[in-house]
Amino acid sequence: MSHPTASRQASIDVLRAVAIVLMVVVHFVENLSGWYDGGSSPFEGVHRVWWLPTGFAAPVFTFLSGMSYRQWVRGQVRLGQSDESISKQTVRRGLFLIGLGFVFNVFVWLPEDVFNWDILTLIGFSLLVLDVARRVPGWVVVMGAFCIVAVSPALRVGADYAAFWRAGYFDYDFTLADVLLGWLAVGYFPVFPWLAFPLLGHAMAARLFEERVGERSLRIALAGGVGILASLGMILTWEMLPVAITGESARGWTMFPASTAYCVGTLGTVTLAAALLHPLLDGERDRWAWLLQWATPLSRHALSIYLLHHAVHIWPLWAWGAATSGETTGLWQVAMPPAAALGLAVAFLVVAAILFRWIDQRRIPSAESLMRWVCD
Repeated sequence: MSHPTASRQASIDVLRAVAIVLMVVVHFVENLSGWYDGGSSPFEGVHRVWWLPTGFAAPVFTFLSGMSYRQWVRGQVRLGQSDESISKQTVRRGLFLIGLGFVFNVFVWLPEDVFNWDILTLIGFSLLVLDVARRVPGWVVVMGAFCIVAVSPALRVGADYAAFWRAGYFDYDFTLADVLLGWLAVGYFPVFPWLAFPLLGHAMAARLFEERVGERSLRIALAGGVGILASLGMILTWEMLPVAITGESARGWTMFPASTAYCVGTLGTVTLAAALLHPLLDGERDRWAWLLQWATPLSRHALSIYLLHHAVHIWPLWAWGAATSGETTGLWQVAMPPAAALGLAVAFLVVAAILFRWIDQRRIPSAESLMRWVCD
């Protein structure tokens, strides 16, 4: 998910490490305990539990993928790589992630969910788009991202989004129409609106890292604050807004589907965070060395951690369910109390932090090195 050959920015590494922590906590608790104890559980409708940071990891990951790509391209140009070579590497990386995403779906979420359009396929496709976006003016990229967010509610209405989510998760038929609709508008991370996140990350990196720090960071931070306020305004007036904005969603803040308020709010949040952390961390690496020695390995190996943490908690869940109930998915979201799932998430994060520092120190192969070997 990151580009290891890029000129590393401490702010990107710290933000990505934070996203990893959020991702692991949410996935462990939701997948192991989301509906534990049935209707009596405080985790019924786990997205409404105030302390679970649901909905923030994916926006940070996808936004940072655009920022990292911009930095990676700058690094390749400084190394003297031709434009054609950069494009070929980009396309290979994009196709690698798309293919890996399908393999991941089959081996983790089982063959029936091969086309659920998870975050790996989104980031892989976004790299193909970013290879085009890097050649056009930044304002065109920004306008394109906003247009993607703006038309997404109408696309969901036209595709009948709710019909694909009646079971509480994305459920589709193996038809060309359903597969394409999942990719475009109704899957877990469809192009509309999720492509807007890497596009805006790419556009922001050009402003944040390639121009004067102080004034530019302040303007970007203000833009992020405006996005947060706009999101709050939409949430408070949601019932009065037209269908073109709400997409017939009953609530203003939802991740599935990614409502307009959610997209604007999370984009504003990650923009504000990146703008504030850039002057604080990127010019003071020595001062924050204690933080970076843990955050950088997590960030550098974000793809490996994404794959590993799913295998660690999902494969035993399937095996346990098959052994005790005769159904592979029989214990999904009902396996243990939320506190136990949270404890396992914390334990995994501690082990991962130590493991990937050790891997870096000994230059042990990882998913990232495999991608570089195949694609570069």
